[in-house]
Amino acid sequence: MILSPRTVKLTTRTGIDIYRSLPHRSLRTIGAWCFIDHFGPTSQEDAMSVAAHPHVGLQTVSWLFDGKVEHRDSLGSIQIIHPGQLNIMTAGRGIAHSELSAPDAKIMHGVQLWTVIPDTFRNTAPIFDHYPDLPVIRKKGLKVRLIVGEFMNEESEARIFSPLVGAEINLAPGSTYQLPLRPDFEYGALLVVGDIVIDAEEVPLTNLYYSAPGKSMLQISTVSGAKVLLLGGVPFLEEIVMWWNFIGRTHDEIVAMRDDWNLESDDFPYFVDKIGGRIPAPELPNLRLQPRGNIRPDIN
Repeated sequence: MILSPRTVKLTTRTGIDIYRSLPHRSLRTIGAWCFIDHFGPTSQEDAMSVAAHPHVGLQTVSWLFDGKVEHRDSLGSIQIIHPGQLNIMTAGRGIAHSELSAPDAKIMHGVQLWTVIPDTFRNTAPIFDHYPDLPVIRKKGLKVRLIVGEFMNEESEARIFSPLVGAEINLAPGSTYQLPLRPDFEYGALLVVGDIVIDAEEVPLTNLYYSAPGKSMLQISTVSGAKVLLLGGVPFLEEIVMWWNFIGRTHDEIVAMRDDWNLESDDFPYFVDKIGGRIPAPELPNLRLQPRGNIRPDIN
C-alpha cells in the first residue's frame, strides 16, 4: 500500500511546505510512530522558525538530511543538530520547545517524527537527549544510519519506550538490496530523495510505502540512487486521542493539556530563545474528541 502525503504549512511565519504522511485517513500509526512530517529540500532563509509550543504524551524525533537547527526547551536545553545526529525529546507529562534553522544553513531538508508513549510511561518527567554518534552499516551499494532500535545486527542507544526501528537508508545508483525485517513489525518506507521500487511497486517521491506484519524481507531497488527513511514497530494497540501537539486517552485530558498551556501553567516554564513568543493552542472542535485505535479500514 502506498500513501500520498497531504501538504500543510509549517508556520505562517515561514510558509514552508510540509509533506505529512502520518496520521493518514487509511493509516494512523506504524508501530508507535504516529506523525511523519517531511520538509525540504529548500534554500528558504529561516526555513525552520517555530516559536515555543508544548508537547504532552509523546516523543519528538528530529532528523536532518541537510541543514542545521537549534533546539531550545523549557528544561534549559540548547542543542544544535546536524545531519546524522539525533535529537529526541520525551515530552512525558509536559515540555515546551522551539526550533530555529541556523543562518548559515544553505539548504534545509529533514523530517520531524513523533512516537506515542505507551500508557505505562506517558506521565514520566520530560527528558531531552542528543545523540551525536549513531551506528552506521555499510555494505556494497548500501549505507544505513540507524536512528532508533535494532537493525541488521546493530543497536541504537536512543531512548525509546516500545519496540521500534528507525533508519536512514542510502542506496547507490543501479543497486538492489533485500532489507531484513522482523515479522512481528509493520513498516513504512518514505522516499525522500531519488527513485525506488519496493517489492515490484514504484514509490513516488515523498510517498510512504506501507508493509503489514508478516514479512521477513523487503526488496528495494533504485535506478538513480535513493535516500529512504525506514520506520517500523510492533502494532500499537492502545486507543489514543491525538490533537494538536498533545496525545492523551480522553477528551477531558486534552482539554486539561490545552488549558495548562494557554493559562501558562508551571508545567511549561518560560525559556529564552531567538524567536520570541509562544504559540497559543487553537480552539477545540465543537465536538468531543473520541479515542481511536490502530484501525486500518483499507487494510484489515
